[in-house]
Amino acid sequence: METLLADKEIYKPELEAVRQAVERISKVVVNTPLSDSFTYSKRFDSRVMLKREDLQQVRSYKIRGAFNKISSLPEEQLRKGVICASAGNHAQGVAFACNKLQAKGVIYMPGTTPRQKVEQTRMFGGEWVEVVLKGDTFDDSYKNAMKHGEKFGLVFIHPFDDEKVIEGQATIALEILEQADEPIDYVFAPLGGGGLLAGISSVFKQLSPNTKIIGVEPEGAASMTSSLEKGKVVELEEIERFVDGAAVQKVGSRNFAICRENLDKMVTVPEGKICQTILDLYNQDAIVVEPAGAMAICALDLFAEEIKGKNVVCMVSGSNNDITRTAEIKERALLYSGLKHYFIVSFPQRAGALREFVAKVLGPNDDITHFEYSKKHHRANGPAVVGIELSDPADFQPLVERMKKKNFYGEYLNDKPNLFQFLI
Repeated sequence: METLLADKEIYKPELEAVRQAVERISKVVVNTPLSDSFTYSKRFDSRVMLKREDLQQVRSYKIRGAFNKISSLPEEQLRKGVICASAGNHAQGVAFACNKLQAKGVIYMPGTTPRQKVEQTRMFGGEWVEVVLKGDTFDDSYKNAMKHGEKFGLVFIHPFDDEKVIEGQATIALEILEQADEPIDYVFAPLGGGGLLAGISSVFKQLSPNTKIIGVEPEGAASMTSSLEKGKVVELEEIERFVDGAAVQKVGSRNFAICRENLDKMVTVPEGKICQTILDLYNQDAIVVEPAGAMAICALDLFAEEIKGKNVVCMVSGSNNDITRTAEIKERALLYSGLKHYFIVSFPQRAGALREFVAKVLGPNDDITHFEYSKKHHRANGPAVVGIELSDPADFQPLVERMKKKNFYGEYLNDKPNLFQFLI
């Protein structure tokens, strides 16, 4: 555990430093749109605007902080080179900056990073960047990168706990305030290590103090929520890694100090809801986002009454989503919506048992999507793992009742994580 910094040591981004960052990054950063969302404005009876940082050249806001930091280094340090650790988006920002500034960079990424993000990092960095896959989490990569940097004298480019990085991310807030034609009542933004929210909240508190700033993080990696509850930065022992752009075990000390003071509320959202939002954005608005990019929008449901008639901004932070994850995203969304269920079904070992299950147990709109069964001749019944997709969550209880009435019911697996993890 790490104790809170003393008040006199708390760093707060100055507006002049943020404005200097705007100038520094202006040649490589896109002034991304602040777009009205017809879908979410109608759903929540408010004006919901999306800040489309997914439209940056590296497809996330991370280019802002990375380029601001690296381009501010003295020439002597640039010649030595830089090093970073990242789950993907910061890596791409650092790679792009290294290529643009012709500075050598070493980038550590977890071995679990989606292939798409690894390949994009190599593409943006070109000959100027070496990618090293090490560890299972960001924190694993971070520790290895720090050792490497100390050994070879490389400047470490932190993905979130760095003053120049925070100031770079803060430039988004200046853009939003320039683009908005009405006062903004709420800003929802995702939080991983806290660099983005530390930056934008600092600008809003100075230039638009009545705007409420809401931080959003995944339920399975609620490091800021845990730290705020304990009153100091804490390191989570285990995290859910699905939201790779926001799955960190420990937030930055600078970021914690700023967010503790500036955030109006910190909330968490389930990974399944994030997946459903990803699918909704694609199907309804043709917007492709990564899990972290959907988090801010997920939180709107929690504030449905508060935001009625209000002007709301949601940060769409990135779109680096690997298409190979689509099946998992759909599966998690169905599970969250109560439309996908797994059972151990006890089949009588006689001819016609499966036919009876399909004809007399399944409802007219139920669909078997998973089936694993091996016949055991020495037993009266044989277990099968069966996945069933429903068209309506209300069909679940009648299905279970029919299974029990016909003596097919064995065990429900959705609420048994130790078994369920092997199915998705």
